[in-house]
This record gives sequence, structure tokens and C-alpha cells, in this order.
Amino acid sequence: MNIEDFRDHCIQKPGVTESFPFDNDTLVFKVMDKMFALCNIENFESANLKCDPNLATKLREEYDGHVLPGYHMNKKHWNTVKVNTGIPDNKIKHWINHSYELVVSKLPKKQKEELKRRTVK
Repeated sequence: MNIEDFRDHCIQKPGVTESFPFDNDTLVFKVMDKMFALCNIENFESANLKCDPNLATKLREEYDGHVLPGYHMNKKHWNTVKVNTGIPDNKIKHWINHSYELVVSKLPKKQKEELKRRTVK
């Protein structure tokens, strides 16, 4: 997976914005102002994705050395996924979807309704 494919998959989701809030290299994707993915655009070797804590642990065991506790993130809720290390792109896209859906599920009702209105348009 390259950075363009990663970005395209993230940005096409409803309510998603992208920005560089930390520095000029770290691209952050948010849904309704809540982060669900981030990566380094200059050195795209990995991406941080939000993950259900139970699933996060299982993925780290199953993909030992390729899925790690989130770098500079809450280790319970974030994974760092190394790209281009043998994990199929469709699996990484599935984890991006999981991250997005997890964040959306935790949004307040008002924001969920706003997101639904944006999706219908």
C-alpha cells in the first residue's frame, strides 16, 4: 500500500477531514474532529489506527512485529500497523474501516445525526 491509496481510502469516508496538526509530515484523518488514522507522509512505513482493545491485542499477537502498540498513542486503543510488510492491502483497509466505525460509534448523538445528514447528500 502506498500513501496515496491509504489517503484515498480514508478521505472518501463521510465527514472525514485531513490536516497536519502536529508537524508538516504527520497527516491526520478525523471524522467529526475525532482522530481515527494518522501516518507520516515523508516516510510512509506505518500508520496508527484506532482499534477495539480486545481486537488490538489479538492483532498484535497474530501479526507479531507488524502490528504494534500505537506509537506515541494510547497503547490500549491504538495500533501501529507496518505497511508493505506482507499484510494484504485489503486487510489494512478493513482496519481503517474498523477505526473509522469505532470513532463514529462513540460520537455524541448530535454529531452522529450531522454525519448522517452529510452522508445522505
